[in-house]
Amino acid sequence: MNRRNFLKVTGLGAALMALPGCVGIPLRLAGKRPPNIVLIVSDDQGYNDLGCYGGTEIKTPNLDRLAACGTRLTSFYVTWPACTPSRGSLLTGRYPQRNGTYDMFRNDLVDHDYLYPKEEYAVSWEMIGGMDAREVLIPKVLKQAGYVSGIFGKWDLGQLHRFLPLQRGFDEFYGFTNTGIDYWAHERYVIPSMYRGNEPTTEDKGTYATDLFRREALKFIEKHKDRPFFCYVPFNAPHGASNLERPRPGVQAPIDYIRAKYGQYDPKDANTRRARRMRYMAAVTYMDDAIGQMMSLLQKHGIQDNTIVIFFSDNGGGGGADNTPLRGGKSQIFEGGIRVPCIVCWPGVVPAGSVCDEFLSSMEIFPTLCSAAGIWPPAGVVLDGFDMKAVLTGEQKSLRKEMFWQRRGDKAARVGGYKWVESSRGSGLFDLSSDIGEQHDLSKEKPNLLEKLKSRFVAWQNQMAEAEPRGPFRNF
Repeated sequence: MNRRNFLKVTGLGAALMALPGCVGIPLRLAGKRPPNIVLIVSDDQGYNDLGCYGGTEIKTPNLDRLAACGTRLTSFYVTWPACTPSRGSLLTGRYPQRNGTYDMFRNDLVDHDYLYPKEEYAVSWEMIGGMDAREVLIPKVLKQAGYVSGIFGKWDLGQLHRFLPLQRGFDEFYGFTNTGIDYWAHERYVIPSMYRGNEPTTEDKGTYATDLFRREALKFIEKHKDRPFFCYVPFNAPHGASNLERPRPGVQAPIDYIRAKYGQYDPKDANTRRARRMRYMAAVTYMDDAIGQMMSLLQKHGIQDNTIVIFFSDNGGGGGADNTPLRGGKSQIFEGGIRVPCIVCWPGVVPAGSVCDEFLSSMEIFPTLCSAAGIWPPAGVVLDGFDMKAVLTGEQKSLRKEMFWQRRGDKAARVGGYKWVESSRGSGLFDLSSDIGEQHDLSKEKPNLLEKLKSRFVAWQNQMAEAEPRGPFRNF
């Protein structure tokens, strides 16, 4: 969506478009404070791993309460089935193929137990890769409306100085810069990964990561409660830990907490399927506790009614997760890899306790937050989403009629209620309105429809190819 279409969708009209020098002028009436924004992202969480989504095994009382105060989205998609491109799309409002970050900034040799020496890691892809510096991220735009922005948790969009959060519009940063860490050592395959601001730090080594991100988010809210703030909390939970030892530890959680919440747990049986599931469940509930404390602090200061809270998972669930009733999971472009739980609590705007099954995506968040803050999206930047406020309130149907995914050789397109998948894990044409689990392939029954979806995918590919080139993968 370009700026002209955004203005039409938000009902601002041609008169405002005709104003000279309108770039960066807030649209909100003078004197009215824009809403605070708390954006929480979990890492590899399953579609069925929240009570409010029907899960019965994992305790998520605070997220369930959040859903009771707002709306639960049941057809909400991310743009990629793994972390880096998904997060890039969230913060830019653009397809990975448009913003240039359409694969991971990750060293693959660690999969074969290779330990990178310090000097080699410094020049490896995981260290030098990053999102194109020309991309405009949410916090930079929110500055126009006087917001202060902080990120506490997983960054994953580049580790070199020019790629770090403070250079991308954030005012505060405490977290790790790559795709995964050990929850206590804060290392990725023995490489220290935690930063405060622009500087590496080991000040909190030995403390459980979720505690740290909770602590920093609470401090940020307390510090900036009297002005508009954007608090982005991308937890690493319940992502598996990044360690070299075999077998891999998977998701990590404090043993006493596992036992307190989920019963008997013996570390000697840590590699069993049940033990891994218990650690996963405990990590989710621990994160839920942290989210509850953040919500309580908003309430304590009386600002919860002027705060938008959005929660979703960056992609489908991985090891230990439950993606029922969806097919597949993380790294796959079946529904289990790209359709994720999402909750939006927007007091006074979004009906409490509602369910929204409209076709929506993470690319809608950028323009929606711009509209909520009373500012235009950046001039000259093509957004692939739209302001979804009227959809969340039930006033209109979603403007999203199609969406496309590509992960190397894997391709998918959803057009209306139908979805086409062509991947190494399987292919087919599916009617999501009656087959959310993608079990019945309609390719032979509806060949013309199959060709239509394939042709829409090719048209999208051509559109992405014609976009202004962005690094680091594209040759230009």
